[in-house]
Amino acid sequence: MELSSTQKLAIRRLRRRLNAPRDVVFGVFGVGLLRFVRRFDPTKAAEVAARLTRRVGPWTKYHRIGRENLALAFPEKPESEREAILMGVWENVGRTVGEYAHLDRLWDFDWQHPNQGRVVSDDAAVFDQVRDDGTPGVIFAAHLGNWELPALLTAMYGFKGGVVYRAPNNVRIAAEVRRIREGLMGHLIPSGIEGVVVARSILEDGGHVGMLVDQHSRTGTPVTFFGHECLANPLLARLARLYDCPIVGVRVIRLPEHRFRIASAGPIDPPRDAKGRIDEQATMQVITSIIEGWVREHPEQWLWLHRRWRKLSGSTRWATGGQTRRRSRRPYEP
Repeated sequence: MELSSTQKLAIRRLRRRLNAPRDVVFGVFGVGLLRFVRRFDPTKAAEVAARLTRRVGPWTKYHRIGRENLALAFPEKPESEREAILMGVWENVGRTVGEYAHLDRLWDFDWQHPNQGRVVSDDAAVFDQVRDDGTPGVIFAAHLGNWELPALLTAMYGFKGGVVYRAPNNVRIAAEVRRIREGLMGHLIPSGIEGVVVARSILEDGGHVGMLVDQHSRTGTPVTFFGHECLANPLLARLARLYDCPIVGVRVIRLPEHRFRIASAGPIDPPRDAKGRIDEQATMQVITSIIEGWVREHPEQWLWLHRRWRKLSGSTRWATGGQTRRRSRRPYEP
């Protein structure tokens, strides 16, 4: 029997009430854990977290998702090699989690001496150019290495602007995450329509907007990633089209001895349509292909645990959380 919209709403409200005590417990535990980890040295915290995720990760459903993704992307690799990559993924995830509470301590990049310290780079000149060119710009990144570090470029390297982020569902954890990020990442731009308005105001003021663009977007534009079609959020290309501004990629490569290399891609030359305007879909394909190249270099450092490929059949049906939905709406048009 089909439930009415009123009945569905009542069920959702009941679920929220039943889940409220659980959310409180998870929130208190999560905040306490972040603050407890803060007491330790960043290196020690990362090592302990990496050992934990390597042990626990293979027992979760995400290990199966990662195994399926790797088989799809690297069918030519033997299963043993793909499994070794996946264990490296769990180690990288653990290190990133352990480092999260220490983001301010991790960032020691010195543009006067760019190859000294924990964070190094050969692309300081590119970052200087993008920061000082007097025009707005958009910056894309991916879930590689410690994927939180590119966002620190905004505030720690003198960029004017902010980063798009998705707040955790748990209110207490979301508040703690925001507290950690505030002051380190410039303006924190919430995902969704509200975030689009904020991003536009930053670009109109000559600032820069950064975002991660390598995950599934239910209302995204189709791109090819590792030879298979998937959906990418077109917001970055749409903003670049609207303001005709430079597009630059930033990635983090995890190095031995708990060090990181910040590397850039671009500014890229985006494809344009017959009227000379930036082509959204083609530009997202260029960006996706750049990210694919990054992942191929260091596959153990990318987040394979996300269901990146979700298309079922046809051009409008996509898998979301085990269900099938129709792409009946376009994303918000800025």
